[in-house]
Amino acid sequence: MRTLLILGGGTAGWLTAAVLARRFESGLMGRTRVTLIESPDIAAIGVGEGAFPTLRSTLRDLGVDEADFMRRASATFKQGVRFNNWVRTPRDGEAEHFFHPFEAPYYDDGAALAYWLRLPPDARPPFAQAMTFQKRVAEAGRGPKRPHEGDFTGPLNYAYHIDSSQLAGMLAERARALGVRHIADAVTHVEVAPDGAVAQVHTRAHGAHAADLYIDCTGFRAELIGQALKAPFRSIRDVLFADRAVTCRAAYPRPDAPLESYTLANAHAAGWSWDIGLEAMRGVGYVYSSAHSDDAQAEAVLRDYMRGHEIEPRVIRFEPGWRETPWVRNCVAVGLSGGFVEPLEATGIVLIELAASMIADLLPASGPVAAPAARFNALMRERYENIANFLKLHYVLSRRDEPFWRDNRDPASIPERLRDLLDQWRHRPPSRFDFRLDAETFAWFNYQYILYGMGFETRVAGTDNDVAASAEAQRMLNRIRQFGERATLDLPPHRTLIEQIYAHGFREPAPS
Repeated sequence: MRTLLILGGGTAGWLTAAVLARRFESGLMGRTRVTLIESPDIAAIGVGEGAFPTLRSTLRDLGVDEADFMRRASATFKQGVRFNNWVRTPRDGEAEHFFHPFEAPYYDDGAALAYWLRLPPDARPPFAQAMTFQKRVAEAGRGPKRPHEGDFTGPLNYAYHIDSSQLAGMLAERARALGVRHIADAVTHVEVAPDGAVAQVHTRAHGAHAADLYIDCTGFRAELIGQALKAPFRSIRDVLFADRAVTCRAAYPRPDAPLESYTLANAHAAGWSWDIGLEAMRGVGYVYSSAHSDDAQAEAVLRDYMRGHEIEPRVIRFEPGWRETPWVRNCVAVGLSGGFVEPLEATGIVLIELAASMIADLLPASGPVAAPAARFNALMRERYENIANFLKLHYVLSRRDEPFWRDNRDPASIPERLRDLLDQWRHRPPSRFDFRLDAETFAWFNYQYILYGMGFETRVAGTDNDVAASAEAQRMLNRIRQFGERATLDLPPHRTLIEQIYAHGFREPAPS
């Protein structure tokens, strides 16, 4: 029997436990036992958090009912991210924004994109609005689906805003139902074998525990991979400067207050703030660089943003970066113990999903448990590097004039691969061939939404003298606009949709 010991709960621990237990039900791994040890003395951070659309597939594979999940995690729908004042420092009350939707662009042969790129900048509709109608739907306050559409499906791509501590509780119940053994106890000592592997984990009340594979989900503490095994950590603070966040929660002014179905990302002088709408409250945080702002200044920014609300701010410190070898011998790190970068595009949960799936797929039914380590480590390193490049793109393209933003444009802080891609994209749009699928979290069109949302210029061949091509491209953009107008009429208000789902699930309520 293979024995797997997960140390730490939270979203990372319980999602990993559930994914592994579900996968091992198939019998491909033979007999496998999953145990999770969780300290009752350590509270979850519990901030409002965004997810990727991949979470829908993960929850469906776990046999979770979508409406039940949403009720229990205080979840709402997320259709993308609205970036406020990222391009220029606001002056005299001026404001600008761009939108990064989950829906892929609707053009197929590139003609509409080329036509849009050839338009004068002041004559173009916003890129996300031109290429998909999700921006129009989300900013009109509409949800991505209707209540009679089934679990995890809908006409528009979507993810969720969730209460992370409540999500962990729901996942814990599902994991236990799948056979995961749960031990509530504090770890007192980690015993390391002479060959550098974990030998045993000692707990206060339940003694020593041995396993074939140990999975470190202890968060920033990294009790196994960091403290016991000393796996090196690669800091990227020279690329992504943000290393702290001050967070809070706030109730809505009234129960029927409008509910946005996108994350608000607001640029500030030394960083940016997120604003996530859960069902009954907002989760808000200000992410900043300690080299450009102290904690008191950061708290003042948050209080100013939350003016009119009584809040209890909490500062979270982190080092941006990742473990160079998250899998060492018989121990693998998942979640914050393996790495963390600022939550600008909500990559935290999707990296947990990825790591758990890779462990389930790569762990051999017999033989050395460390056999997949090299492959796992290479893919996770490349995944983190590519995420860092994508996040850096948001800063490189900004023309804000504060020191934090000017420093982000310093060529010395821009990774070589990103510099090379930007040079190429001045002469052609991003392509799927720029990226390796297994190592990417974001697709070519995600880069396009950021590039062209922030005013990046790509010089394309051709002229508007090609009347037929230009006319067809214009018809395509007109159809997208018309679909958006119709969708804003057909799709329900987001708050109304959430109330119907919480009350009745994904079906029409019975006539009264």
